Amino acid sequence: MFDSKDFFSLRLLSLILVGILSACAVGPDFKQPDAPNTSSYTETTLSKKLATAPRVPGGTDQELIEGADIEAQWWELFKSPELDLLIKKALQQNPNLGAADAALRASQENVSAQIGGRYLPAIGLNAGVTRQLQPSAIYGRPFGSDTYNLYNASVNVTYKLDVFGGARRAVEGARAQAEIAQFQLEGAYLSLTANIVTGAVREAALRAQMQATEEILKAQTNLAEVTEKQLAIGTVSRVDVTSQKTLVANSQVDLLTYERNLAFARNQLAVLVGELPSNANITKFDLKSLQLPEKLPLSLPSSLVRQRPDVRAAEAQLKATNALVGVATANLLPQFNITGAIGSAALTSSALFGPNATLWSIAGGIFQPLFQGGQLLAQRRGAEANYEQAIFQYQATVLKAFQEVADALRALETGAQTLKSASDAERYAYETLDLVQQQYKLGTASYLSVLYYQNQYQIAKVKSVSAQATRFSDTAALFAALGGGWWNRTGPAFQPKAIANKDQNETSGNN
Repeated sequence: MFDSKDFFSLRLLSLILVGILSACAVGPDFKQPDAPNTSSYTETTLSKKLATAPRVPGGTDQELIEGADIEAQWWELFKSPELDLLIKKALQQNPNLGAADAALRASQENVSAQIGGRYLPAIGLNAGVTRQLQPSAIYGRPFGSDTYNLYNASVNVTYKLDVFGGARRAVEGARAQAEIAQFQLEGAYLSLTANIVTGAVREAALRAQMQATEEILKAQTNLAEVTEKQLAIGTVSRVDVTSQKTLVANSQVDLLTYERNLAFARNQLAVLVGELPSNANITKFDLKSLQLPEKLPLSLPSSLVRQRPDVRAAEAQLKATNALVGVATANLLPQFNITGAIGSAALTSSALFGPNATLWSIAGGIFQPLFQGGQLLAQRRGAEANYEQAIFQYQATVLKAFQEVADALRALETGAQTLKSASDAERYAYETLDLVQQQYKLGTASYLSVLYYQNQYQIAKVKSVSAQATRFSDTAALFAALGGGWWNRTGPAFQPKAIANKDQNETSGNN
């Protein structure tokens, strides 16, 4: 026979064993992937200082600074108050960013729900009153019946013991899903800000190309009028006149194309800001008003996987699928639960809480799956396959991240050289066209020469403007490829007007 001391020791031992079992969680523990073993983004060595073209916008000095951190508001380096204001409005109004923020909050609430549902006991209160009619035969009497009221109230408790860690793996998976939502929000924030910068640059480039085409069209129209006068006196042929008018018509087509693309660019900026194109009132951007950042931070390759939101989201997906392997494994093992209830029952409401109305129950249960038609084993194999898929997806995301940085760096290098060459080509084409036009008016140059050099200058001018815009866009692309500095941001990604106004009022009150 056990005495009270032995019983207490056995009970304490049982609790310790349960605690030890509860400390173990089946399934593989998640291990953060190592950063790629590389010290460079590109196949060949990059030049730290880029080529310059000081006579045109976007041609200033730029230098890559290895290991430098990225500012949270990196777009402010372009020194454009209009651009800063546009991005501020977008962070308050963009619906895609708002949706990503709501998805994050939903995922965070799901974590709380998982913790409450799996870690804590479920407690419920039951109460009721029943009026019953029962025949006396159920008591062994041959005739009669009894009619009575039955009052009852009870508190029920149910608790599932997490012996093999299935609940912990489920909560771990929910937390990983919340991480995915968090980095998807950061990705939406980065994409939005980068798209607005590149959209503003594109708008400015199209406006500059339009202006250049208008100037060229004006010169071509003037020359067409001169050619018609010369046709009247017989110094040129009809072919010369029609050729010049063809050039004028082609420039008009180019001008209309630029007008259409400019309208598209402004509509896109309006939508990014979260407004209707008809109500947006987007600022007109000018390449000359933008300043090219002189110092470009270049993160170490080992840091890239911690900075890119898409890589962090893919890593969180790895964590989530890894946790599901543990959940599927725990489902194969015994399930333990404890239930209990305490309450009272009486024939009258006044006696419901009397000394003779108390009732209680306590029970423990265990369930071991034996045969489920292979369902549980298939679910575990499926979870393992999903984890393997997540590994490959993570690897693909990392490779894409490094590719985008490498592309941005090469684009910056070649873009700087291209702008220098395009700027020189524009200057030489203009000087040549001016000389040939003067010679043509004096009768010492042929019309075909003028036609040829007009076309050359038009091409050179448009290429120069395009090269200027490319340098700004490539700079923004590098900031985006490196992660955009979101980790240095102090406020939330989505800043709706209510929050923004509240923060502003609090700041004013503190002053």
